[in-house]
Amino acid sequence: MRSFNESLKGISRDESLRRILQHGGKEGDFNSQERAQLAYRKNLLYVHSLRELTVNAVLPGIRSLLADLRAQQISVGLASVSLNAPTILAALELREFFTFCADASQLKNSKPDPEIFLAACAGLGVPPQACIGIEDAQAGIDAINASGMRSVGIGAGLTGAQLLLPSTESLTWPRLSAFWQNV
Repeated sequence: MRSFNESLKGISRDESLRRILQHGGKEGDFNSQERAQLAYRKNLLYVHSLRELTVNAVLPGIRSLLADLRAQQISVGLASVSLNAPTILAALELREFFTFCADASQLKNSKPDPEIFLAACAGLGVPPQACIGIEDAQAGIDAINASGMRSVGIGAGLTGAQLLLPSTESLTWPRLSAFWQNV
């Protein structure tokens, strides 16, 4: 079940619902209108759960990394397919660290398509080849690689990342800087 849940990371709301229904053998049981209603209800439950999100939920090492990147005057973009990303950043008190957040509502394609990462690069005014993308989902790693960015994977079970780290605690400015110099 854990690997199935991992496969839902980094993909669109509609795609995650499709996979859930397929996994449960229910894919053909709902028409497109019913699927849209299910996706809407699923998102309402998720948004409700976000009300309890606080700064204490920031993953280990992330606030420090973002502060170090800002001190180095490195622009940081967010490439999340979640329409709830702005709400999450606000709840975690991290919005100030991001120079640009790609607008997921403008996407035609979800990860593993590189569109969201290319939009973030464009918003930052930086070519993909001059960027590092960080992901905890396989679809995201595939999208980063397809975009031409350098890829950093966080967590076990990811393939294709140019740098794979066990957790966000290992994600530091010195480590990213060394990775950039050695690739």
